[in-house]
Amino acid sequence: MNIQENISLKLYNTFGIDKKAKFFTAVESIEELKDALAFAKKENIPAIILGGGSNILLTKDQEALIIKIDLKGIRVLEENEDSVIVEVGAGEVWHDWVQFAIHKNWAGLENLSLIPGTVGASPMQNIGAYGVEIQDIFHSLKALNRDSLSLEIFTPEQCQFGYRESVFKHKLKGQYVICSVTFKLSKKPVFHTEYGAIKETLAEMKVSEMSIRAISDAVVKIRQSKLPDPTKIGNAGSFFKNPTIDFQLFEEIKKSYPQVPGYPQDEGIKVPAGWLIEQAGWKGFKKGPIGVHEKQALVLVNYGGGDGKEIAHLASNIQKSVKDKFGIQLMPEVNFL
Repeated sequence: MNIQENISLKLYNTFGIDKKAKFFTAVESIEELKDALAFAKKENIPAIILGGGSNILLTKDQEALIIKIDLKGIRVLEENEDSVIVEVGAGEVWHDWVQFAIHKNWAGLENLSLIPGTVGASPMQNIGAYGVEIQDIFHSLKALNRDSLSLEIFTPEQCQFGYRESVFKHKLKGQYVICSVTFKLSKKPVFHTEYGAIKETLAEMKVSEMSIRAISDAVVKIRQSKLPDPTKIGNAGSFFKNPTIDFQLFEEIKKSYPQVPGYPQDEGIKVPAGWLIEQAGWKGFKKGPIGVHEKQALVLVNYGGGDGKEIAHLASNIQKSVKDKFGIQLMPEVNFL
């Protein structure tokens, strides 16, 4: 284990915010992870776990040990003619894993193509896109208990998945480090093309035979047309969750905005946060080095040299204006550090 001091985190977060960590280490094994946690305990400082840095906003220097998870590996645990169960290291890049599965003709992940981040972060957020969520193909995960330093297995029920939620964001927040995630994928694909612009994009691509590769290519094309590449413009993808509101409020909004999009859920109507932000006038907003993306109002951006506090302030202003205009409180997907 190599502990570095006073390291810039600019290269380790997709917003490209230049804040420092008092200590930094990258771990490639469970033993190194245990040693890192022991070091933080000995130094009496927090240990902050970092994956791909695609879901954080750094607002200050971190008086902590930043532990980057580089646990790698893809291993088939079970396989039959219908399905395959695969364990994937938490440090694997999410999109690389999706492409690996598609190459093997394992179905279930294709709608989740090009989502930034690592495999270990995927169940924490219950990441989802275009009608599919992690919980749909999740089998189990292994996580290290930060107190006992023992590995524990979590089932889908124990993870308590919700919309961009899991038990690791609430009841068990900060108590475990996800080390690997196991997925159950199908060899007999069911194609999900009804959400978003997938059907239209497949038609534009002149796809004659449906496949998981075609769906993945369509999703990648859609995402690239809407979302800025974090290697070119600092961002963390979708900054806010899509809120679910009650039917009465939705009907009230519809009186003034007949075109308001809404997706019925058991608990109400889900309204796209990007639409709300755009109606509040924020799309394309720019102030100095930060702003709201010109093509997708859900994405806050750092054009270069922006500070995390500036982005946090912008997010707060957006929340206030949407609340004032629609009576809806937007909640961030991004974690503030």
